[in-house]
Amino acid sequence: MFIDTSLIRKNKNYRWLYTGQIISFFGSMMTYMAVPYQIYVLTKSSFWVGLLGTMQLIPLLVFGLIGGVYADRFERKKILIVSEIILSLGALLLFINCFLAEPSVYILFGCSIVMSALNGFHRPAMEALTPVIVEKNDLTQVGAMNSFKFSFGAIAGPALSGVLIAKYGIKASYVVDFFTFVFSIFCLYKVTVPQYLKLESADSTLTSIKEGFSYAVSRPELVGTYMVDILAMVFAMPMALYPAMAADWGGASAAGWLYSAIPAGSLIVTLLSGWTKNITRKGAAVILAATSWGVAIIGLSFMNQLAFAFIFLALAGGADMISGIFRSAIWNETIPHDRRGRLASIEMLSYMSGPMLGNARAGYVAHISSNFISILSGGIICAIACLACIWLLPKFWFYRSERES
Repeated sequence: MFIDTSLIRKNKNYRWLYTGQIISFFGSMMTYMAVPYQIYVLTKSSFWVGLLGTMQLIPLLVFGLIGGVYADRFERKKILIVSEIILSLGALLLFINCFLAEPSVYILFGCSIVMSALNGFHRPAMEALTPVIVEKNDLTQVGAMNSFKFSFGAIAGPALSGVLIAKYGIKASYVVDFFTFVFSIFCLYKVTVPQYLKLESADSTLTSIKEGFSYAVSRPELVGTYMVDILAMVFAMPMALYPAMAADWGGASAAGWLYSAIPAGSLIVTLLSGWTKNITRKGAAVILAATSWGVAIIGLSFMNQLAFAFIFLALAGGADMISGIFRSAIWNETIPHDRRGRLASIEMLSYMSGPMLGNARAGYVAHISSNFISILSGGIICAIACLACIWLLPKFWFYRSERES
C-alpha cells in the first residue's frame, strides 16, 4: 500500500536526479507562493494576482512545445542544467527586487514570465530523461516517487514560505529558492546519462511539434485526459483568491496553509494509492475524480474559517491526485518512447495551462463580484462540465487499460 523507495538506494543516477529535483521543486514552490502574495501586498487586488497566471501562460505554451522537441532531439541533461542556471538567476533577481525602495510589480511579472518559459522548456526534458536512467520495470515506482515529490514540495514549500515571510519578509523565500537551484545543478552534474534519443535532423521544430499533436489527437483516451483536466482547472481553480482569503485569517501564515492544503490531500492519496492498481476503468475514474474536485470546491465556498477551508481544499487535492494517477497511467500505456518528450510537453500544457487560466477566471470574477461567487460558480460549472464528458467523450468514459482489457 505504501511507497516503495528501493529505487533511490539501488540506482545512483536516479538518486542524484531525484534528490536534486525534490529540493529544487521545494524551493520553487516557496517562490510560487511568495510572488502572488507579494503582488497582492503591493496592489491589494486579486485581479492582478489572477492576471499573473494569464501572463505566464503564453510563454509556458510556446516554450513547453519547443522544449518537448528539444527533449527528443538533444541531450536532456544539458537542457536541464542550462534551464536551472537561468531559473536560479530569476530567483536572485526577485530577491534583489525586495531591497528596492518600492519593489517593482513589473519585475515580479517579468521574472515570473521568464521563469514560466524556462519551466515549460525544462519539464519535458525531465520527464523524458527519467526512463533513460531507470529500468522499464521501475517506471511504476518512478510515478509514485514523482507524486510524492510534487505533493511534498507543494505542501512544505508554501508552508515554510508563509512562516519565513511572516518572520523575515518575502526576500527570505527567494533566497532559499536560489540556493535550492544551486544544489540541484550540482546533483545534475553528478548524473551519468548512458544514452539519449535523437530525432532525424531533417525534422524541423514545427514539423516535430505537429507530429506530436497529430499522435495526441489520434488517441481519444489522450484527448479525454487533456479535456477533463482543463475543464476542472479552468472553472474551479481557487488559488488566485488565497491572498485575499488569508487577509481575513492571519495574513502570510494563513496563505501558506491555504497553498499547502490541496497538496496535503494529494499526499495522503499518494501514500494510500495501492488500491488504484485494481481499477480497470481508468477513463471513468478520471471523470469521476474531476467531478469530485468540483464538488469539494463548492463546499469550500461556504467555509468562513481557515481550518474548514483547509479541509475542503485537501479533499479537492485528493480528488485531483486520483485523477492525476489515472491520467498518468493512461499516458504511460499509450505513448511510445520516441514521442515521449513531445507528448510530455502536451501533457504539461494541459495540466499547467488549466490552473493558470483558472486563476485568471477566479481573480476576475472575484474582482467584479466576490470571493464567494467566484468559488461557488466555478465549482458548480466544473462539476456539470466534467459529468457532461460522460456523454461528450464516450470512448474515454469506457476506456480500459490495454494490458487489462
